[in-house]
Amino acid sequence: MRLTACAALELLKRGEVSPLDLVEAALARIEAVNPAVNAMVALAPERARGQARRLMAQRRKPEDERGWLAGLPLAVKDLNDLAGVRTTYGSPIFADNVPKRSDIMVERLEANDGIPIGMSNSPEFGAGANTFNEVYGETLNPWNTSLNAGGSSGGSAVALATGQVWLATGSDLGGSLRTPASFCSVVGLRPSPGRVAAGPGEVRFDTLSVNGPMARTIEDTALMLDAMAGWHIEDPLSLEAPAVGFRETARRRQVPKRVAFSTDLGITPVAPETRAICRAAAERFADMGAVVEEACPDFHGVPHAFQTLRAVDYAATMKPLYDRHRDKLKPDVIWNIERGMALSIEEIGKALLRRGRLYGQIAEFFQTYDVLIAPAACTPPLDIKIRWVREVDGQSFENYVEWLKIASVITMTSCPSIAVPAGFTADGRPVGVQIVGRPRGEAALLSAAAAFEEATGLAKLTPIEPKKGPVATR
Repeated sequence: MRLTACAALELLKRGEVSPLDLVEAALARIEAVNPAVNAMVALAPERARGQARRLMAQRRKPEDERGWLAGLPLAVKDLNDLAGVRTTYGSPIFADNVPKRSDIMVERLEANDGIPIGMSNSPEFGAGANTFNEVYGETLNPWNTSLNAGGSSGGSAVALATGQVWLATGSDLGGSLRTPASFCSVVGLRPSPGRVAAGPGEVRFDTLSVNGPMARTIEDTALMLDAMAGWHIEDPLSLEAPAVGFRETARRRQVPKRVAFSTDLGITPVAPETRAICRAAAERFADMGAVVEEACPDFHGVPHAFQTLRAVDYAATMKPLYDRHRDKLKPDVIWNIERGMALSIEEIGKALLRRGRLYGQIAEFFQTYDVLIAPAACTPPLDIKIRWVREVDGQSFENYVEWLKIASVITMTSCPSIAVPAGFTADGRPVGVQIVGRPRGEAALLSAAAAFEEATGLAKLTPIEPKKGPVATR
């Protein structure tokens, strides 16, 4: 379990371990550490064992290439359907839901010889950056189990940090991959819209919410993206897989020539230690030879536009549940739906126009810079009972979405963004930075992130045993 996914993959390909060996290792590790953190919530051991045995029965010549993952077990976030396995979306409304078909992303991972071992915990319908729900309870941060793990992909982040799986799926609307990766000192990539095919479903033209890979290292994340990427007929936005794999590109560790960085993107308060760690990350790039300048696009008005478009999405997709089961929805979800229902055409139009102008600014910005560095979250992880962050550095937030501005404005750009471990506060709380790349520039972004990861050495700190208090990080 302490191997990287790529190292385990090489053992699989050489026949030194079998897919079944890894399934059993994952199940044993889950049994040993999951009770302390509650990251994995609906296991599928017999389904996983059956898949492992089928892969092992496929007799192939040594020179034949298996699928990208060759039998690696992985976790699926409990927002994405896994056929035959309880999939609740963190909601009591779906507490007994067992889908017949898997999500397209999951189907592709399985087609590439990945083995889902079970579901990772998520807040209700992915709403909120603290992973708790009425079905499975709270997911705890393994660096200090009195803290929250971020969300909504908190279960995936914790499962990775504690070595329960080698790879995990996540999703990101306003930071749901990047925030838990930052809080748990793992890696989470929000890819460009269309890079990972989504669906099936009625909403097929959404460019705000995406699925993406999570892992403990950049190369592992790139490997998983290779197994996820590609065109699918059911997703009209889906992109063809690249001719050169993402893992191959990541291994080049190409340092970008020009780096922009900002400690707050000009739109949000940020905790002082987070600011300092972000600045130190920028200095790492300077030490590697990059030209580093303090700069960022103009994000004025973008947080409001994001909240407007997010509310439109909630009203469009969740009003039927609101009409039938309002009493079973958590207050934050109700607030988002009702906000969407109350919007005027003028408000929606202004949000769409602001996003359009932003993309023009982004296109111009990346004519000068190769990447943009900023905090992945405006604060390190806080107490698990703080359901959403109310105040940072003396400034308050009005609602449960507002504190995520540092991530959500990047969502509005459609640029890929990867959260990478960057350091720890004085009391041992993880802090990550997000590195933002050019539109559809995942390959160069992963390569730059891999160079940064190598310079910090922080990937070597995981997996960890869950701790009840601050832990030494050096």
